[in-house]
Amino acid sequence: MTDVEAAARRFIADVWNAKREESAYELVAPQCPGLGGTGPEAALAWHRERRAAFPDLRYKIVDLVATGDRVAVHWRAAGTQVGQFGPVPPTGQVVSYSGATFLRFDDAGLIVEVWSCNELFQLLQQLGVEMLPPAPGGLSGPGA
Repeated sequence: MTDVEAAARRFIADVWNAKREESAYELVAPQCPGLGGTGPEAALAWHRERRAAFPDLRYKIVDLVATGDRVAVHWRAAGTQVGQFGPVPPTGQVVSYSGATFLRFDDAGLIVEVWSCNELFQLLQQLGVEMLPPAPGGLSGPGA
């Protein structure tokens, strides 16, 4: 059986931080869902998009827990926005935010599932995006 903790650490070190895309082909299963598809290419698509906006983005593992075929990673990321990030044009702003990623591995030690949550609102605020709640009466329909 594969050491899932070591594989998760390698995924973050190689794919997320070192931009060693070839490692995704060794670590991600063909059926693993990603950005707009499945497999290593879909997993890389998300990272390519994020790196286009934040080329110096680095992830640091704050805590990692592995049990059975699953790994939970609490991470902290920091980088400078020099490219378009969704609707936000380049700001040159340095950002820092946290998140958690949950990985599930198959019997061959390949990642078959990746689920992440992060402090996107905090990130957007650091980029100067103003977020306003909907105006009163702006909702319509049953129960609104």
